[in-house]
Amino acid sequence: MRRLRRLRRAALLVPIALVAAAVWLVAPKTPGGSSSTVPSSPPASTSPAVPSPSPSASGPVVTVLAAGDIASCAGSGDEKTAALVAANPGTVITLGDNAYESGSAAEFANCYNPSWGEFLDRTDPAPGNHDYRTPHAAAYFHYFGAAAGASQRGYYAFQLGAWRLYSLNSNCDAIGGCELGSPEANWLRDDLAAHPTTCILAYWHHARFSSGSLHGNDPRTDGLWRTLQDAGADLILTGHDHDYERFMPQNAEGQADPAGIREFVVGTGGSGLRAIGTVLPTSEAANGTTHGILRLELGPD
Repeated sequence: MRRLRRLRRAALLVPIALVAAAVWLVAPKTPGGSSSTVPSSPPASTSPAVPSPSPSASGPVVTVLAAGDIASCAGSGDEKTAALVAANPGTVITLGDNAYESGSAAEFANCYNPSWGEFLDRTDPAPGNHDYRTPHAAAYFHYFGAAAGASQRGYYAFQLGAWRLYSLNSNCDAIGGCELGSPEANWLRDDLAAHPTTCILAYWHHARFSSGSLHGNDPRTDGLWRTLQDAGADLILTGHDHDYERFMPQNAEGQADPAGIREFVVGTGGSGLRAIGTVLPTSEAANGTTHGILRLELGPD
């Protein structure tokens, strides 16, 4: 059985409405119970930034800022979440549906670029289904360039501190599938074998498990989840449902498992929010009313 690991610090959902008041921590709940949001003590300043801890003796702590379902010219949510990103150093990862409604060149230029475009030089994106409404996600690949991985493929890996990060493409029909034996799953298996590490984080758009009222569980990435599970991965970040949700570690069957993977759904990057539906038994916290970003601090332990 693989060694159990934990995040060095709790993940923070930074709510837009409370930027000038307090940083709120999403409190855990018992499976099947109701979630709650508990405010911390107000910070000394009105900045939404959270101070970074000192590096541990065994290695550096790295910061990841994540959200999906981001930019729309029809609203201002992306400008508000961009203010949170601007106040926090760290690597920015997008969880798909970067530019609404169709991922066009004009929408990247006029909707995404004025807000989250400020962080282009520290962004490692993933594509969503709205990005693919432009054929072959051509505008997405053009806008992000080499940072988006090989064109027509859209998945890649990189090292961040002690962590191996995988940006994967859950638009399976566009890339030859995501199931076991597909080109993407085979590439993922081979890269995991070539880069053995105790700390693994993967991210893509369509949530494998979700209590979201519109989409919910999406089985298309089951092969990717199982490949990561076999390698002892720690974290999976997704979007697609426009809400925030944190799950307890679970296996590919959606069953609570201390040796499983913890998933976060972070579809709160700026597009319109949606209500939470029937809460899954492995869900620990859910929020369908607050725009925000997920801030993770990842250490080697």
